[in-house]
Amino acid sequence: MTKTLESYCAPAAEATRQFGDLLVHKGLITPADLAQALREQREKGGRLGEVLLGLRLIDDQALGRTLAEHLSIEYLTLDDATRIDTQIARTLPESIAKRFCLIVLQEDQGKLLTAMADPLDVVAIDTVMLKMQRPIRPMISAASDIRRAIETLYHGSDVEERQLRDLLAGEDTADEAHEAVTIEEHPQAETESEEAANQAPVIRFVDLLLRQAVKNRASDIHIEPQADATAVRLRVDGLLREVVPPPKKMHAAVAARIKILAQMNIAERRLPQDGRLRIRASGREIDVRVSTIPTIYGEKVAMRVLDSGAVTPDLNRLGIEPTALLELKSMLARPHGIIIVTGPTGSGKSTTCYAALNYLKSATSNITTVEDPVEYRLAGINQIQVKPEIGLDFARCLRAILRQDPDIVLIGESRDKETVEIAIKAAMTGHLVLTTFHTNDAPSTISRLTHMGIERYLLSSTLNLIVAQRLVRRICDTCKEPVALTNEILRRLRIDRERAAGTVFYRGRGCHACDKTGYHGRLPIFEFLIVDEDIAERITAGQNDAEIRRAVRNKGRGDLLDSGVRAVLQGQTTAEEVIRVASMTDE
Repeated sequence: MTKTLESYCAPAAEATRQFGDLLVHKGLITPADLAQALREQREKGGRLGEVLLGLRLIDDQALGRTLAEHLSIEYLTLDDATRIDTQIARTLPESIAKRFCLIVLQEDQGKLLTAMADPLDVVAIDTVMLKMQRPIRPMISAASDIRRAIETLYHGSDVEERQLRDLLAGEDTADEAHEAVTIEEHPQAETESEEAANQAPVIRFVDLLLRQAVKNRASDIHIEPQADATAVRLRVDGLLREVVPPPKKMHAAVAARIKILAQMNIAERRLPQDGRLRIRASGREIDVRVSTIPTIYGEKVAMRVLDSGAVTPDLNRLGIEPTALLELKSMLARPHGIIIVTGPTGSGKSTTCYAALNYLKSATSNITTVEDPVEYRLAGINQIQVKPEIGLDFARCLRAILRQDPDIVLIGESRDKETVEIAIKAAMTGHLVLTTFHTNDAPSTISRLTHMGIERYLLSSTLNLIVAQRLVRRICDTCKEPVALTNEILRRLRIDRERAAGTVFYRGRGCHACDKTGYHGRLPIFEFLIVDEDIAERITAGQNDAEIRRAVRNKGRGDLLDSGVRAVLQGQTTAEEVIRVASMTDE
């Protein structure tokens, strides 16, 4: 009977133990790690490799190399140096490549060299051979490498870049528009601005820009008028990067086109406006929030891309460390009290809250949210959009919600004293309340609330948990390489030399897959402040942020910097990235 790679990771298979022992022998995991993974596997099922990755006990590069050694099959790292014959590779439909997690690289001596996550999957091999009408030679690569290579091969951002350049150079790219985004348009009276906005080059530019933003995983698009030019920038993994801009003469028409799509008043250019549009790109519906503001050189347009397909509202997949995850689930299991998720804009607070609601969702619970705006729609949950222009603000919504027999309430953001007071009232009358806040870390949330006029005894009796979080950029797996850290960086990370001596630190060299940045994607870091009896007494006694912070550290709980350092030690992010995001806590 032919064994597949799956058989080596299948629950209860003999080869599972053999493969696990090899990982231990190579020092990639400890015997305790293996025991933990096997327990998890028995409880929840799945392959051993998947369980190890889910527990963050190993990275998929090391896992792939060990599997290759175990199976005596060549391992291939897919990076810029990998030669891919795109003409041959694209002959294989993308659906097959994604289904079996494989990519055809090139032809060699009549065989197709094919990188596969499962190189002995007979069904995958037969499917590719039947489609391509040629034999293949399988090699093994990390699944993340293959998925990234597939995205680059079939949907690389260079395609959109080239189309934008061709468009602005006056070339006809109509034949390449077959995958353009579909935009929901709305009728509006004809004006001169609308006529300019409906010119083909303007329509095509906006279409390609939105498409490129989705493909690049951008969270925001900025179209900025300048004295003699227009700048266009996308925020990818938290940082802005420039893309091909339209000529200055097109700026007003581009802004008008976006305002038409977002049902905004295109005749009003003197006041800020907000709107919303929906596009269909990459096979899914994506909401885009639009904001315009007048500047001395014209209207600046900012668009927030709300791609629910790029969000993972699954508590177990957020990247929370196992111990902290158990604590969070314990707090969510309480029938009443307040859980606050705090951090700056764009730190992932909404994703954490949505993941918590998905975890809590059940047929026996009535969950209601009040948000501004409703960023993602969740099935089985009552979501309310506030509308201040008609008097439907957070406070009014919350007062009405409490008459709707709720079990769990999510307040999108606690912005004022009245909203917080209603949240406290809800918690004291037997409801579980989740909300977000804006502070630098968890302890400072308490002082901010007291400065708003909230009594300390109310906070100590209703607060269950404060979670502070940030997002740090993840090292690109394709160009990941070891790096030495200076003594100054080690000091700022609070890592002693002895600990550093036995650790390999990494950085991203920069490659095509990560657009030369060295990073691809982001991961969260967290700080947990559990309001137990001791912390509650300290809050009531009026202790300041520093005193509460010391008390939390004395209990063995780290801050944001500690969480970031653990990600550095696990090879997930760089020291510089953690210092950039979390060094404010290094006091």
